[in-house]
Amino acid sequence: MSGFPRRAVLAAPLFAPALAQAQATLPPWAPTRPLRLVIPFPPGGTTDLVGRMVAERLSPKLGQPVIVENRPGAGGNIAGEFVARAEPDGQTLLFTSIGTGAINFAVYGARMPWRPEEMAAIGLVTRMPNVLMVANRLPVRTMAEFLDFARSRQGEITYGTAGIGSSPHICMELLGQLTGIRFVHVPFRGSGPMLTELMAERVDCGMDNIPSALPFIRDNRLRAIGMTGASRSPVVPEVPVFAETLPGFEATAWFGIISSARVPRPVIERLGVEVDLIARDPAFRARLTEFGAEGPGLTPEGGSSPAAFEAFIAAEIRKWGEVVRKAQVRVE
Repeated sequence: MSGFPRRAVLAAPLFAPALAQAQATLPPWAPTRPLRLVIPFPPGGTTDLVGRMVAERLSPKLGQPVIVENRPGAGGNIAGEFVARAEPDGQTLLFTSIGTGAINFAVYGARMPWRPEEMAAIGLVTRMPNVLMVANRLPVRTMAEFLDFARSRQGEITYGTAGIGSSPHICMELLGQLTGIRFVHVPFRGSGPMLTELMAERVDCGMDNIPSALPFIRDNRLRAIGMTGASRSPVVPEVPVFAETLPGFEATAWFGIISSARVPRPVIERLGVEVDLIARDPAFRARLTEFGAEGPGLTPEGGSSPAAFEAFIAAEIRKWGEVVRKAQVRVE
């Protein structure tokens, strides 16, 4: 506990009544063997980092080990299909991202191996903004300067992301649609290679989830000029949000847990309670805050629930599906 900010310790008594109430109403289900939390991307990225934090906390709540299993490929679709087809006993879960859980349905279209109705929402764990960074050689230091610079070079400004259909990719497509600026997408196989090339100034700019980019921003190896969240991030308060230049712009990456829709509803509800308790735990939230993430905030208590997460996913599928269709993004 000593590693967390003092505010998290002070918040613990306020959290205790909600914890006791939730535990008193838990649906009567318990797993009979170790659970699998399937992560749709390789180890080391944001999805893997947060997923392992959740697995560590979920295990004692359910009385069984929670084994993390990375199944990367096809933008997360390989892992998603595996969980959708798994035994519907609630013991195989998918730690989904915005890409796997929402954007892919439009990007992959008829090639998508599973449909939204084949999965049951359990709980949203966290949301986090993306950050736009520019190569140090670019003569811009603000979002307004960047947009003016890009307008004067239509179709010339290159931007890197972790891949086609990723949250940063579709955020940049939205930026282009709102400003009328044509950017050139340079997809990489993950955040690491993209950040390396951006620091080497082989692309003009790049967008990524804040946890991956934060160390390089703090070391002044990358120049951050804008964040996609609704308000400035406490970890880099000097970086403005897009909405300060483009009113109404808001986009966040998000991560949560889903499973096969064939899992009995009482099991989904029990898992939803446990995931909500983790998402609202002050110590867990304090740890997320250290790298720029925030709580789910889908319920009045600031947490999540299966029903709230289901509605959230449906809205995200609609929102990003429209952006993808306008941009004509496809994975061949």
